Amino acid sequence: MKKLNVGLVGYGFMGRAHSNAYRKVGNFFDLAYQPVLKAVCARDAGKVKAFADKWGYESTETDWRKLVARKDIDLVDIACPNDRHKDIALAAAKAGKMILCEKPLAMNGPEGMKMVKAVEAAGVPNMVWYNYRRIPAVMLARQLIDEGRLGRIFHYRAKFLQDWTISEDLPQGGAGLWRLDLRVAGSGVTGDLLAHCIDTALWLNGRIDRVSAMTETFVKQRMHNLTGKVEKVGIDDACAFLARFDNGSLATFESTRYARGHKALYTFEINGEHASIFWDLHDLHRLQYFDHRDEGRVRGWRNLHITDGDHPYMGQWWVPGLQIGYEHSFVHQVADFLTAEGKPASPTFRDALATQYVCDAVLRSAKSSRWQKVPPTK
Repeated sequence: MKKLNVGLVGYGFMGRAHSNAYRKVGNFFDLAYQPVLKAVCARDAGKVKAFADKWGYESTETDWRKLVARKDIDLVDIACPNDRHKDIALAAAKAGKMILCEKPLAMNGPEGMKMVKAVEAAGVPNMVWYNYRRIPAVMLARQLIDEGRLGRIFHYRAKFLQDWTISEDLPQGGAGLWRLDLRVAGSGVTGDLLAHCIDTALWLNGRIDRVSAMTETFVKQRMHNLTGKVEKVGIDDACAFLARFDNGSLATFESTRYARGHKALYTFEINGEHASIFWDLHDLHRLQYFDHRDEGRVRGWRNLHITDGDHPYMGQWWVPGLQIGYEHSFVHQVADFLTAEGKPASPTFRDALATQYVCDAVLRSAKSSRWQKVPPTK
C-alpha cells in the first residue's frame, strides 16, 4: 500500500476520534493507501508531545504553517476550533495537500465559499467530517429513500439535545470552552449541533429552500477564561426552526444545551407516502421502519438491527448480531475518502457549504423574525 502521511492540527476530542480512525481503517478495509501518523500540531508543546506519544505520531509542530509547508505531509486534517479553519484550509490548498476539515466548514458562508474556491481551484481532494452519514443505520435510511420505499416525502423532523451549559458558573473561552465564545465558534448550537442535523437532512431529503427560526441565549454573561473578565455571551444556547425543502416537504429542527437529562440526544424521523423511518443516536445500530403497504393485521413499526453483512459497512466488521459504535463512523469516513479513486468523497467542502448557508439563514431569521431564503451554493 502507498503511504499517506497525515498532519493533524488539534488534539482535542475530534483529534482523538480522527487519530483512532487513521489507526484502525487499514485493519478492516482493503485500501490503496495506508495512513501514517506523521505529525500533529498544537500551540502547547508539552501537551501536543504527550498526545503524539500516546497516539503514535512521529513528530510535532506548534505552528500550523510549518506543518502545512512540510513536504512529508500529504493530508492536512483540520481538527481545531472553527475560527482557524479558513486560514489553514487556504494554505493547505495552495500547498497542494489533501484536506479533511472538522464541521462546521467555517465561521460563516462567505468564509466557506473562499475555502470551496480554494480547494476547487487547486484540485485537491477535500472532505468535511460530518460523520453521522457513515453510521450504518443512517446509510441504510439513505438506501431505502433512494429505492423509493418511502415514496413522496411529507415530513422531516430532527433534534439534538444536550445539557452541559446550564450552570451560570460555567465560564466561556479557552481550550475546553471555546464553543461558548462567539469569536471562536461563530455560533452556538446552530453551528455545533444543528449543523449535523442539517447535513444529514440535506443528504437524505434534498435541498432546503427557506427557514423560519428562533434562538435564545439563556445565560447572558459569563466569565471569560482568557481575559478573566465577565463578558457578554454571543452564542445561541438554543435554536428551533421550521424549514421547507425543495421537494415540498416540511421540517422542524430543534437543538439546545439546556435539556436536563440529555447528553447527546440526536434523532430524526422521516414520514413518506408509503413508509416512515426513525433513528436515534442513543440506539445507533438500529433503524425503526414502518411500511403502510404491509398487511393490516401485522402492520407496525419494525426494529431493524443493523449488524448483518449486507447492511452498509457491516461486512467489514464482526459477525451478525454484534454491533459497532460511534467511533466507527469516523473509520468509515476515512475508508470512503481513501477509496474515492479521484471522485469527490461526500461531503465535500461544497456540500458542507450548503449546510453553512442553512445555518446562516437560520441565524438571520432568528434575528429578523422573518422567513429567510437559503441561497444556492453554485
